[in-house]
Amino acid sequence: MAAGRFAVLIAALWLAMPVDAAVTAIGAPRWHALSPSQKDVLAPLSDDWNDLDDVQRQQWIGIADRYPRLTPEEQARIRARMRDWAKLRPEQRDRARDQYRTLRSIPPDRRESLQEQWQRYQSIPPEERQLKPGPRAPRIIQQPPVRGNPE
Repeated sequence: MAAGRFAVLIAALWLAMPVDAAVTAIGAPRWHALSPSQKDVLAPLSDDWNDLDDVQRQQWIGIADRYPRLTPEEQARIRARMRDWAKLRPEQRDRARDQYRTLRSIPPDRRESLQEQWQRYQSIPPEERQLKPGPRAPRIIQQPPVRGNPE
């Protein structure tokens, strides 16, 4: 009996919730339901927004909500990364996610070492980052065997 009353109470509370709260409880909002400020921040993702899963949308909404409190440098960095992310093809995004998960599984001390190596690499001018080809070994071209009777 008490369980039945509890279920009725939950159902009544659920039905009394505002529509926006119900949408958020079920899943992350679609593009049209975002606030104007969220749409402004998340504009680079507008074409793909409704194709993102709920978890990804919630993460981006969290970033958009924190955005006004960030420094101008942090805001510029986020905008640039969002534009770069929006340009990636789905398979490139999957690869980036896999690489991120792999990096997160590395022990913190090893991660710091990798970060230092990356910073050293970034400090090298772009034209020097490319491996310069060394001297090539002479290529020996063999003549095909002669068939038949040479005259």
